[in-house]
Amino acid sequence: MANNHDSERGGGPYGEATTRDAPREITGRTVLLCLLGFFAVVFAVNGVMIHEALSTFGGVETDSAYQAGRKYEEDVAMARAQDARQWRVEAKVEPTPDGITRLDIVAHDATGQPLAGLDAAVQFERPTDSRLDRRVTVIESSAGRFRGSVEDLPVGQWDLVIELSRRGNQMFRSVSRIVLK
Repeated sequence: MANNHDSERGGGPYGEATTRDAPREITGRTVLLCLLGFFAVVFAVNGVMIHEALSTFGGVETDSAYQAGRKYEEDVAMARAQDARQWRVEAKVEPTPDGITRLDIVAHDATGQPLAGLDAAVQFERPTDSRLDRRVTVIESSAGRFRGSVEDLPVGQWDLVIELSRRGNQMFRSVSRIVLK
């Protein structure tokens, strides 16, 4: 009768599990396949992450940090000379409903006289992605006044970079953070 009772529980005559209820045996092949599958998933995810990182990052500030470091003293001297000139340069950025962003720049010397005979280079730089930078062609409409426009400039934060030069020598440079709405 005891044997009959044990067989109802699914065990053998001594309470052992039958082959039906036995846990699956882990073989070397199973372990190998699990490890290979795990590392395949890790490599696939890493590959996707590397692709996304490289295809979306465009915020490189300089191509050569070494050359930028060598140029540092020159940049400091140019900034001091610019401060000594005491020029006032004002820019007005105005988006229009037709998708054009207009730019007006007025440049005066320390006495308030308009600065004539300058060449202006203007660029809208996206702080997070240099691939979106947009150069603006500006013309001198009168002494010390420059006008330009750019089409389809997306809303958001931009750095407005203004460089004024005379006969190829940079005389003034400013970088202003603006927000276009």
